[in-house]
Amino acid sequence: MKVLVAMSGGVDSSVAAALLQRDGHEVVGVTMKLWGGPSDAGCCSVSDVDDARRVADHLDIDHHTFDFGADFARHVVDPYVGDHQAGRTPNPCIACNRHLKFDRLMERAAALGFEAVATGHHARVTTHADGTRRVARGADRAKDQSYVLHVLDQGALARVRFPVGDRTKAEVRNLARALGLRTADKPDSQDVCFVSATGGRRAFLEPRVALTPGRVVDGDGLVVGRVEAVELVTVGQRRGLGLAGGGEARFAVHADPVAATVTVGSAAELLTAEQAVGGVVWAAGPCSGATLVQCSAHGVPRPGDLVLGGTASDCAGEVTVRWHRPERRVAPGQSVVFYEGDEVVGGGTALSPPAAGGPAPR
Repeated sequence: MKVLVAMSGGVDSSVAAALLQRDGHEVVGVTMKLWGGPSDAGCCSVSDVDDARRVADHLDIDHHTFDFGADFARHVVDPYVGDHQAGRTPNPCIACNRHLKFDRLMERAAALGFEAVATGHHARVTTHADGTRRVARGADRAKDQSYVLHVLDQGALARVRFPVGDRTKAEVRNLARALGLRTADKPDSQDVCFVSATGGRRAFLEPRVALTPGRVVDGDGLVVGRVEAVELVTVGQRRGLGLAGGGEARFAVHADPVAATVTVGSAAELLTAEQAVGGVVWAAGPCSGATLVQCSAHGVPRPGDLVLGGTASDCAGEVTVRWHRPERRVAPGQSVVFYEGDEVVGGGTALSPPAAGGPAPR
């Protein structure tokens, strides 16, 4: 099989390429050039491209670089900025997986005659008796990346390969050492590639959008603090709200950049009985009833029930999660992923709670 391997310059994709080559496939490596701005974190640095190329040389496979910078700006960076403007908490890595690694890259691979695309994600693909496929958790639960892959449809699942998904991270590194790969002990990439570790979100957003100073109010509308930028506040945030010390801990329960207001409340006020989820993508058709719900990349799954149609709409792409017990609300914009055992059945984006007498804001 002719396989195009997305090589980020990390150990996982390096070993993925080596395993496919060992199994007799015709392997070609590619590194996607996504972000051309300053970066001191993530997976888009010049050194990462160099590491990927050197690993390909070591394995004696061809290596190419695809410039998808314009697609990355349109599908990842611009929505990231727009979400902050709207008071949502974006998840750019999922947008990158959806639009770049498993849309744009697969399109290019097909045009070049590749039968499959492989990545170094810690996940698996399971196939059911009826031929449908699902993303499943990787063998290493601590490194599992099924959450960020919930956007894959049946077409993508039929063509994607995750060669390291049935191995632990320790096993992957040991194999890389045995193969003499330069990436064997390279640290994992943890951060958003276009947001520098030194400047953070504020330094990235300030040249691109006007940040709004705002007031912090309690449930009665009494001003209790100030923030320099409402757009940088996330639901559930406790620090950086300009609150006086002492007393009961208070958290951001709502951020409204238009009104330049952040509302705070107690930990109990963060709890909710249900969560509206929009833009839902299903692995193999809509599901309802009992499910496990994961609300962050490495969060603990929470039990709930899926109700199709949402709380304020009959839209097919909207569902409501009714928690089995009150749970902390999810920041609007974050991905909410549904599991049946270890398998992803679908997922979407957390919506804001509906306003009194009105539908949930998009």
